[in-house]
Amino acid sequence: MTFPMRVSIRNLTKRFGSAVVLRDVSIEVHDRELFFLLGPSGCGKTTLLRIIAGFYQPDAGELFFADRPMMGVPPQHRNTGMVFQNYALWPHLTVAQNVAYGLEARGVPARAREHQVREALETVQMTAFSHRSPAELSGGQQQRVALARALVVRPDVLLLDEPLSNLDAKLRLEMREEIRRIHDASHVTTIYVTHDQKESLSMADRIAVLRDGTIEQIGTPRQVYCAPASRFVADFIGEANWIEAHVVAASHTGLELRADCGLFTASPRKGILPGQPVWLGFRPEAVRFGAQSSNMLGTVVARTHYLGEIEQYLLGLPNGGTIKALEQNPMQTRAPGTPLTVHIHPDNLFVMPR
Repeated sequence: MTFPMRVSIRNLTKRFGSAVVLRDVSIEVHDRELFFLLGPSGCGKTTLLRIIAGFYQPDAGELFFADRPMMGVPPQHRNTGMVFQNYALWPHLTVAQNVAYGLEARGVPARAREHQVREALETVQMTAFSHRSPAELSGGQQQRVALARALVVRPDVLLLDEPLSNLDAKLRLEMREEIRRIHDASHVTTIYVTHDQKESLSMADRIAVLRDGTIEQIGTPRQVYCAPASRFVADFIGEANWIEAHVVAASHTGLELRADCGLFTASPRKGILPGQPVWLGFRPEAVRFGAQSSNMLGTVVARTHYLGEIEQYLLGLPNGGTIKALEQNPMQTRAPGTPLTVHIHPDNLFVMPR
């Protein structure tokens, strides 16, 4: 049985030479949580994962597993399981031998070792492949074996470093569901590194978005997508349209804004003041076709892309700018040059300082 385990990261800083890779990072990963570290290449997410594993030591800050300080504790004494991007399976060992490797290193008796290996292979649905070599497995099957090897030691914390990046698109979708299922069955506190936004949105309990070694936002997938804390987050997770605007009025009931293309109302935002220049943002799927009492835009269809379940529109604005819009289950074709009035609900507008 795996006991609940929270991971506390407090004010961590890591340098490589003169380069600051992580800067004052603080995260609280909850017990039994599937927590994602998301960001572009070079943002520091893998470095942070390796600090948690014990492969790197930070230059400043603290790390705790529950109430146990981890600073200076070597990797083999942290009771973590790690799944690497390239799986790192021993080619000369069978599936069962690969899974048993960590138990042998810990000196687990043969009878208990056999039981734990069988249990781990059952968890990842690979029991029938126990006598095969890694070369006889597909990429998805190798990934399952790597997961079983990490789980068999009954870790306090499971660490996943871009585990699906080597799989094709269809297999990635299948393994997303499989990893979520395994996590829900094992209840192991899990920290998962990825640069894939869809992966994190579809799987995570919560997400930390990193940029240049700092935390931009921490929240649930819905919070991060629907209420991004910065323009970077909005652009990195999904697509967003942006319009330059000024705040006309601000109160507890909402915001009034003026842009070249019209007047807008938005939900209230802390720290936004009258007269302030702002970015007004909204997702393409938030654009609704037809007139409404507020937040209307007069546009002209510039380009369309029919994708079956949706139609993508590029719409021209009177000031020469463009926005993107999506229409679900399109039933008609709007040719380029067609005038089109659209609107956005106030709750779907992002207002960011400019």
